[in-house]
Amino acid sequence: MCHVLVIEDEPMVAMLLQDLFEEVGATSFAFAATERDAVCLAREHQPNLIASDVHLLEGTGPAAVKQIQDELGDVPVIFITATPEDCAPCQPPGVVLMKPINAREVKSAFCELAPL
Repeated sequence: MCHVLVIEDEPMVAMLLQDLFEEVGATSFAFAATERDAVCLAREHQPNLIASDVHLLEGTGPAAVKQIQDELGDVPVIFITATPEDCAPCQPPGVVLMKPINAREVKSAFCELAPL
């Protein structure tokens, strides 16, 4: 079982990521569009993997991921962003992928990072 927290403020992108992750083994999901919601959802159900955009409706993906990892320990992360230069604070374990989304790259990153 692999629970994925998707931190993304574009609903269509979040749904696309869900479809891609389901194809390669993810079994459950939580979706957050803000930094605060992401942290709350991670506390409720610890994710096995996080997929995060950088810029959100409120706050940032890297700040949410840092707080989640400070509280819950290392969780693999796939940052998916149109602004990778703004991902300078993005820390491993994980990878940074560029938007527009490349399905093969997303699936490959999931398979590399997800604990299945």
